[in-house]
Amino acid sequence: MLSRIKASPIPLWVNVLLALLVGLMAIQVFWNYFDNQVLLDSGITIQGDPDQNVIYTTAGRLVAMIAASVFVLVTQNAAQYVVVLFMSVIREAQEMFIDPLYPMADAPTSPAVDFAIHVVIVAAELAALVVVYRIAREQQRTPAAQLEPV
Repeated sequence: MLSRIKASPIPLWVNVLLALLVGLMAIQVFWNYFDNQVLLDSGITIQGDPDQNVIYTTAGRLVAMIAASVFVLVTQNAAQYVVVLFMSVIREAQEMFIDPLYPMADAPTSPAVDFAIHVVIVAAELAALVVVYRIAREQQRTPAAQLEPV
């Protein structure tokens, strides 16, 4: 996989960004599936099956995003990367507003700092999306015979 990343037209910083996002999502999946105490400490109440349904559904969606992200990290396919980054931008942009409006009970930062952190994350994701979109467009213009095998 490392040789594929080194030979890829996708910049290293984009791969590192996506790997960090995968790590953050994996932590959230662990909390949702296995460490509900973290959720309870943050002020989320778990009072029965409907709450567990929401928690496990959220974890399942995160697993799907992780799987798609790992897939593009392995394949280094720019067009597929665009879809994953677009999904990440939409997810984080929503969190940028949701987290400060409805902060967790044990939030490590103020709502204003949380918002600022999300602005930085979304800006980085948007920059990565633009870079990878340009690569994907260039690859579409390049005849298949001229593309280097990966």
